[in-house]
Amino acid sequence: MKNDFLWGGALAAHQCEGAWNLNGKGISIADVIAVGSKDKDRTIDKDILPNKYYPSHNAIDFYHTYKEDIKLFKEMGFTALRVSIAWTRIFPNGDEIVPNELGLRFYDDLFNELHLNGIEPIVTIMHNDMPLSLTKKYNGFSNRKVVDEFVKFSKTVFQRYKDQVTYWITINEINNMLIFDYPQLQYVSAGINDSKDINVIYEALHNQFIASALVVIEGHKINPNFKIGCMSSFEPRYASNCDPNEVMNALKSYEDQYFCLDVMCRGSYPNYIFKKFEKEAVKFNISLEDKEILKKGTVDYIAFSYYKSKTCSLSNQTSNPFINRSDWGWYIDPIGLRIALNSLYNRYQLPLFIVECGLGAVDQKEADNKIHDLYRIDYLQQHIDNMQLAITEDGVDVIGFLSWGPIDLVSASTGEMKKRYGFIYVDLDDMGLGSNQRYRKDSFYWYQSLISESKRDSNGK
Repeated sequence: MKNDFLWGGALAAHQCEGAWNLNGKGISIADVIAVGSKDKDRTIDKDILPNKYYPSHNAIDFYHTYKEDIKLFKEMGFTALRVSIAWTRIFPNGDEIVPNELGLRFYDDLFNELHLNGIEPIVTIMHNDMPLSLTKKYNGFSNRKVVDEFVKFSKTVFQRYKDQVTYWITINEINNMLIFDYPQLQYVSAGINDSKDINVIYEALHNQFIASALVVIEGHKINPNFKIGCMSSFEPRYASNCDPNEVMNALKSYEDQYFCLDVMCRGSYPNYIFKKFEKEAVKFNISLEDKEILKKGTVDYIAFSYYKSKTCSLSNQTSNPFINRSDWGWYIDPIGLRIALNSLYNRYQLPLFIVECGLGAVDQKEADNKIHDLYRIDYLQQHIDNMQLAITEDGVDVIGFLSWGPIDLVSASTGEMKKRYGFIYVDLDDMGLGSNQRYRKDSFYWYQSLISESKRDSNGK
């Protein structure tokens, strides 16, 4: 492992900070998404309704506990922590001219605290929490006006934190816009109208491409040393059998995986997407100006999340008998991470950054406050082993490994707390009730030891 390899974890503001209306913060779309469960979709409201529980409002109160939590991350040996900046802390409605100074100061303090503890901040500019006001006024990114507001927001934080942050990510898991059964993310980008109008979806996605490219261009002007990446979810696609028709079907299914990355890494729309537009009667034109922006605003690296793989079949028989599933039905496929790393690096030849990987599971706190999460240790150990093989055997350039949710936090997909990912247990239930105390799990000490050993090995000791 390289000396500068980054070990740590990843958080999102709306899933951990809480303090949803303090010090001038406005309402984000995350603040009107109610709690759900494995079997019940989260509901999305146009406004905050009385007597309804919204997990982002308090989350795990990281806004007030970040110093204590960062000390725990330092104890584990973290050299990096991915966080996001809540847009509505800086511009409460998204379209103000003057930013909220109290919001800016919070992230000043957060980044300073990270540096004091030897931890590099990895900062996502938008992580599923657009200002609610922008969805009401403009229907979100389906309106070009929101591109301007996002660029303004980005330039504001670039200028403020140009000496505190090197690694930036523009938009979280941008390709999830194409997953139409994930309504929260559709809502984030296309506004409060959750109709599945494919033209609206692609218009909103295109505007995000333009926004990201402009942010890359402006960021490099502000600080040429910035490393600005895109962020995509990625899952390898397997054919259900060796039938060439099935293999071709699986291969074609990768297009939704690669489309956003092709645009953001190569600077142009791929031919296959235009063929798809023809087949699906998508009415879409790209101006010469937009083509130039995309060409100039390609990213420096690829950040991606990896949780599971997918099996594709023409007969819709998509179970995979060779791998197990998590409590929430996600396939557990450590070798899939090595496949993902090879697939991405061979296609783009850009540095890769694993910025989310983890196991959501039900943890049991014992009477002595111990949490024996050996299943999480096993999951992460196998994934990290495959990452190391991709680096040492396959020659893939990997910047670092950040586990998702190094401390328990609100699940984005369900809003639950019981879907826990952390090395640190947070004593809260799905309705936000509990002491909010932190407890080290067995995985805490395992990750601490793994990072320590990795640092010794990289130093040749």
